[in-house]
Amino acid sequence: MTATFTPDQVLATPPGDLARQPAETLFRLKNDAADLLASARVLVEHIDRALELKYADRAQAARLAAGKDTGVVHFDDGPVRVTADLPKRVSWDQKRLAEIVRRIEASGDDPAEYIEISYRVPESRFKAWPESIRQAFAPARTLKTGKPGFRLALMQE
Repeated sequence: MTATFTPDQVLATPPGDLARQPAETLFRLKNDAADLLASARVLVEHIDRALELKYADRAQAARLAAGKDTGVVHFDDGPVRVTADLPKRVSWDQKRLAEIVRRIEASGDDPAEYIEISYRVPESRFKAWPESIRQAFAPARTLKTGKPGFRLALMQE
């Protein structure tokens, strides 16, 4: 028999005590938490759609009145202060930027005065290279790890 926990009980239980629970209990807790998270995300998205329907026009009018297309505006709806943010998402055409960099270099200027240049090597390409090429690049490569993750699956009996 596995122990049942409410979300509040799980949060009140030290991780070391949870770790001593049977694997099946941990499996169920993890799945229950994932289900709660998925439900909460759907709920938040649904409410966000309602807020957009309610306030998008008013926020756009406030932005226009402030002389801007994007960004944060504030307005009141009864006793509630609404902060509406329309973030700016800028993207740059990499091929065109590369051409501009070449023209700047050709004119004798330093492109670094105008733009930030970064390099990256896809890990799949790095691994596919011959060892001699990998050795040349290896000193520039730093490997960092992410947060460890564990997936649990209940085995069929």
